[in-house]
Amino acid sequence: MTENALPARSLGSLEVSALGFGAMVLSPGMYGEIDDERAERALHAALDAGATFFDTSDGYGEEAHNERLIGKALRGRRDEIVIATKFGFRIPEGAEAHRFPVGFAFGELAVNADPKYVRGYAEASLRALGTDRIDLYYPHFPDPQVPLAETVGAVAELIGAGLVRRLGLSNVTAEQLRAAHAVHPVTAVQTEWSMWRPVDEELLVAARELGVGVVAWSPLGAGFLTGQVGEVKEGDFRQNMPRFDAANQQRNQDRFAPVRGIAEELGIAPAQLALAWLLHQDPHVVPIPGSRTPAHIEENLAAARITLPQEVLDRLAAILKETRIEGATLL
Repeated sequence: MTENALPARSLGSLEVSALGFGAMVLSPGMYGEIDDERAERALHAALDAGATFFDTSDGYGEEAHNERLIGKALRGRRDEIVIATKFGFRIPEGAEAHRFPVGFAFGELAVNADPKYVRGYAEASLRALGTDRIDLYYPHFPDPQVPLAETVGAVAELIGAGLVRRLGLSNVTAEQLRAAHAVHPVTAVQTEWSMWRPVDEELLVAARELGVGVVAWSPLGAGFLTGQVGEVKEGDFRQNMPRFDAANQQRNQDRFAPVRGIAEELGIAPAQLALAWLLHQDPHVVPIPGSRTPAHIEENLAAARITLPQEVLDRLAAILKETRIEGATLL
């Protein structure tokens, strides 16, 4: 264990650091170009700063790039970390792409979570990660053409075989969570949640009732809540997000000025305020911010040790209630 160990939190029966690390940003084509050496430094910085929970997917980067990166960078430290990965986007050759609409500029995504492919997905991820088990395994999105219960049943078989430790769900509704949990216990549900994307309250209620942890993806609003996002350049995935259109982003920055003002009053970074605020929303939420810069990673993870006074939480609640965000949500 690192001497910089962060406070721990429980995702169901799984104990992880209160803040994890979302590795999507470390693959080319996500937030602009990046080389593997820089990405590995970022992963080492996250681990050295106390993160034990690393989130990836077989769909991040070409040919499982993100998983291979984590496997290489964290080799020799496997027992110090919890690895979560997701499946469904790397559709096998000859298999049908099951498309569904999203709010990205390109309009749709495609998955295939047919049970007959799930073991192959897992085995490919195990090879890429260079490990013998996946600690938390999620279907990345529900497949619109495959009953979620069938996909969950296939993951349950992997758990029985020892290839996977626990089942997670990603981007689901409360109804889907309850139905899946009836097939096999769900450890964590991953959903977008931040100051500029409220959580689905019904999903949160269901997670609390079932004892399921919540993993918050994009807890910094794809970087917006850091207050440091400027022009979104070519090769940056955020070009597909309407909230980052130049006009929308300027309006949103103006509307979040009061939040940044509170961070300044407290003497902390806007990103730290956003993460600390999220940690105060539920004792079983674990945000997974990502960054490529060791200094920013250390700053983000330090938010796990920040306690916000109730007066500050009340002020933030009032501001956020009245703040309208420009640009469509994604899901």
